Amino acid sequence: MTLRGTSTRRREDAPLLRGEGTFVADIKFDNPAYVHYLTSTMAHAKVLSIETSAARSIPGIVDIITNADLDIGPYPSANPLFDEAMIRPLLADDRVRFVGEPVVAIVADSPSIAVDAAELIEIDYESLDVVVNIEAALESEVLLFEGTSEGNVVCRMEAEGLHADFDACEVVTEVRTVNNRLAPAPIETRVAAAEWTSDGRLHCFNAGQGPHPVRSVISSILKLEKEQIRVVSRDVGGSFGAKARPSPEEALLGWISKRVDRPVIWVPTRSNDMVGLGHGRGQVQYCRIGGTTEGNITAYHLHVVQEAGAYPAGGAGLPANARAMLTGCYDIPSVGFSAVSVVTNTTPTGAYRGAGRPEAAAAIERAVDAFALEIGMDPAEVRRRNFLQPSDFPLTTKTGSAYDSGAYEASLDAAISASDYQGLRNEQELRRSSGNKQLLGIGLASYVERTAGAGRSEYGAVELLAGGKIRARTGSTPYGQGHETAWAMLIADATGVEMTDIEVVYGDTDQVPQGGITGGSRSVQLAGSAIWESSLALVEQAKKIAAELLEASESDLSLDTGDGRFHVLGTPAIGISWSEIAEFLEPDASGPRLLHAEEVFDSEGPTFPFGTHVAVVEVDSETGAVHLSRLVACDDAGVILNPLLADGQVHGGLAQGAAQALIEEFRYDADGNPLTSNFADYPVISAAELPMFERVVLETPTHINPLGAKGIGESGTVGATPAIQNAVIDALSHLGVQHIDMPLTPEKVWQTINSLQS
Repeated sequence: MTLRGTSTRRREDAPLLRGEGTFVADIKFDNPAYVHYLTSTMAHAKVLSIETSAARSIPGIVDIITNADLDIGPYPSANPLFDEAMIRPLLADDRVRFVGEPVVAIVADSPSIAVDAAELIEIDYESLDVVVNIEAALESEVLLFEGTSEGNVVCRMEAEGLHADFDACEVVTEVRTVNNRLAPAPIETRVAAAEWTSDGRLHCFNAGQGPHPVRSVISSILKLEKEQIRVVSRDVGGSFGAKARPSPEEALLGWISKRVDRPVIWVPTRSNDMVGLGHGRGQVQYCRIGGTTEGNITAYHLHVVQEAGAYPAGGAGLPANARAMLTGCYDIPSVGFSAVSVVTNTTPTGAYRGAGRPEAAAAIERAVDAFALEIGMDPAEVRRRNFLQPSDFPLTTKTGSAYDSGAYEASLDAAISASDYQGLRNEQELRRSSGNKQLLGIGLASYVERTAGAGRSEYGAVELLAGGKIRARTGSTPYGQGHETAWAMLIADATGVEMTDIEVVYGDTDQVPQGGITGGSRSVQLAGSAIWESSLALVEQAKKIAAELLEASESDLSLDTGDGRFHVLGTPAIGISWSEIAEFLEPDASGPRLLHAEEVFDSEGPTFPFGTHVAVVEVDSETGAVHLSRLVACDDAGVILNPLLADGQVHGGLAQGAAQALIEEFRYDADGNPLTSNFADYPVISAAELPMFERVVLETPTHINPLGAKGIGESGTVGATPAIQNAVIDALSHLGVQHIDMPLTPEKVWQTINSLQS
C-alpha cells in the first residue's frame, strides 16, 4: 500500500500528550543561572544613567550587564538594503526606541531573584517625542536615528519598468486599506539557553524554526567559527514565522554564559514576548484599480507603506513579497507598484504566517471587490472574467514571478459549488427585503501565493541500521507541522520499511550537517524531496547487495515496497529483506550505519499554491456584532502527501486569518505605550469564534519537484482574511458601506453603520 495521499495519523503526538516532550525549559543543567531582561518603559528616550548598585547587593545576583559592558554586537541587519545608521544594539545604548527594548541583563541564581533585582535598578530617562503612526513617520520631524539618508525611511521599492496606465479605463476605483499589526503569540515564548561545555564549544538551545540559521547569527555576533557552536532545537511550541532568527536577547546568552562561567536560561513571560517578539503585518495599502463596465480589469497599482517598528528587521523588506505577488490570480495588462518602509517607536516587525503574501492577497482581493461594487457586478463574475487560464502556465508575471501551474477558475467553481453561493445570494436578498436585522454577507477571495520563495535547497539523508531499520536526517526542523510522520511516510513508500522502523533526526547542528528554516511553506517540496531522493538512492545501493546475495543481475531485481523485499523478476518467492542486507553488511561495518545516502535538493524555483475561500457572515445591524457562520476553503497545494496533516495546516491558517479579520490587532497610544500587551487586552481567537471549517480538495501538480507538491502551511491565512473582510463589507454594501478596515470589531462596524444613518 502506498502511504502517500493517505490520512496517516501523526506519530509525534503521543509523547506530547503524555507530557514527555523536551522543550527548552525542560532541559536540566548543572548549576544554571537565570537571565532576566529589564526593558524600556519609554517608547523614545535618552538613557542618561543606569544605577545598579542596590540590585547588585541582593544575595543570589550573579551579574548585571549593560551595553557599556559589551564587547560584541551590534545585532546583524536582516537586509543589506536597510540604512546602516539604523542598526540595532544588543542592549540599548544611549537611547531607547520602543517599549520592550532590552536595556539591562540581570543574571541570578533564580528567576525570582532576577526579577526582584530588576525592580531596584534605576534608569534615568530623558523623554523624547515619539512617532507611532506610520504615515506620519514619513514626514515627521521626530527622527529615531541621526545620520540617516532619508529621515525615518528604511528603504523604498518599486516595480522597475512598470507603470499602470488608467487613461483608457472606463471605471477607476480607489481603496485605502490597513493591514493591521498582529502579535504572533506562540504558545511557547522565546525560551532559550546556552552553556559552554568542557570541549570548549558553545551549546545553544533554541525554541525556533531551525538551528542552522540560528547558529549563523550567533557565530556572527560572537565572532566564532560555526564549528565552535552547537544549536539544538527539539520540541517547539509554535512560532508562525516570528522565531526564525534569534532575538538579540537570545543571541546574547552565549556571551553571558562565558562571562559568568555557568549555563544560563532565559524564559520570558507572555507580557515580555508581546512587546519583544517581532510583530506581523503593519501595512497601509493604497489600491487603485480600473477597467471596463463589462468587468474587465485593465490597470492596477499598489502603493504600500510598511511599518518596520523601531529597528529594521524582516518586516521592512516584506513589501518585496507584495511586489512579487502583485496581480494575484489575474491577467491585468497594465500594473505598477511602489512601497516605502519606515521606522516608528514600536516593536520591530518581521515575518508572520505568510510574510507579505497575505498582505498582497488582501490588497488585490479588496480592490477587485471594490471594483465589482463600483460597476454593479457580482464579485465572482468579475474574478472569473479576469483569471489567468490553465493554458497560460507556466508563465512569468509582470513582476517576475514564475508561476508553475494553476487552475484558478476551477478553485472558484469548487468553492462556489460547495458553499451554494447562489442560494446564499438569494437568502441575502430575502433578508434585506424583509428588514431582517441579521444581515447576511458573502465574501470571496481567490488567491495565489509563493512558497519556498527564499532558501530553495534543503538537506536530507537516510541510512540503513542494524536489523533493517532506517534513520533519516533532515535539515527542516518541525514545530507542529508533522515532519516525523511525513518523512517516515516517504521513506516507507520508497523502501517498503515499516514506519515504526524509521527514525527521523532533526534540530541539531551536530547531528544534521546543514539546514534552513522551516518557514515559507517550504518543507515538503524541499526537505521532503531531499528525503525522497535520498531514499531512492539508498534503494539502489541496497539493490547491489541484494544482487550479490541472490547471485543475480541488478537489472533483474525489483523492490516490492509492499513487503520490503528485493525480488528477482518473475520469481517473487525468492527475495532478500532489508534486515538480511543489514545482517550481511554488519561484520564489515565500522559504525552504526551500514548504507548511507544523502541529497541536497535544489529547486529551480518556488511553487505557487492557489485557491478560493468563501466566507459567510451574519452582521447584527443594531449592535455591529459579526458572526462568522461558514468558511469554505478550496486550497490547491499540488499533490498532497498526507491529507490529515494538510487539513491541520489549513485549519490553523484559517483560524489565524479569521483572527486578523475579526478581532486581533496590536495597538499603541499616541505616546507609544502598548495597549494590548497581554491576553486580557489582545484577543487571541478561540474555537468559540470559529465555525467548523469546510475544506474542498483540489490538486494541481507542479513540475518543480519530484513529489508534485506545493506548500500549504500558510495558504489558509492568505485567503481567509480578505474573504471575511469582503463578507462583512458585502453584508453592509446596500447601506452604502464601501470599506471597513480590519479588525472588524462590533464597535467599528456599529460606528460605520451609524455614521451612514446619521
